[in-house]
Amino acid sequence: MSPHLLLSAGRGPQECAWALARLLRRLEADAARNDVDVVRLDTVAGDRPGTYRSVLIRLTGAGAEAFTAGWTGTLCWQAPSPYRAGHGRKNWYVAARRCKVNTPVTPFTEADVDVLAIRTGGPGGQHRNKASTAVRATHRPTGTVVVVDTERQFTLNRSIALRLLRQRLATSDAAAERALVATRRWAHDELVRGDPARIERP
Repeated sequence: MSPHLLLSAGRGPQECAWALARLLRRLEADAARNDVDVVRLDTVAGDRPGTYRSVLIRLTGAGAEAFTAGWTGTLCWQAPSPYRAGHGRKNWYVAARRCKVNTPVTPFTEADVDVLAIRTGGPGGQHRNKASTAVRATHRPTGTVVVVDTERQFTLNRSIALRLLRQRLATSDAAAERALVATRRWAHDELVRGDPARIERP
């Protein structure tokens, strides 16, 4: 699987968004020299033209993993501010973290479901109480279980159970995707300034 990097200026000043743009160009030039392809998947523009608050990239190629490791961590662009003349600070920090882009979709096939006929209880007459018309369906790969006894026919309960299993798996996948997006959003608050893994200059 191709590694992905999320570059973030965090909540830093506008110079950090400017630094991110320059670090991104430096990263792309370095990748080209190492036969690593870089694809920008998502960008969030900064307040100034040509700057970025965050950029999500995918890296591919034989040396992508090693290359990504060299560009992971706190990155520092060392240069005077282009916006505030005479400003003393020259170190502008950007976070570069590996991240997941998509959560896997749980496959669903009836062959992966164990369907067991069980007896039902409650009102409904002698047939409902004694016949095994209820269904317990188990999705083996995930262990998800549903029990359905709303209908008096086994085939109807079976159909309902399979539909409920599909819905539960889809709901679980959607929740995992939301959690992944939230994790990427939190990364913008986790920029550690100082002790950079890499320092770049103009």
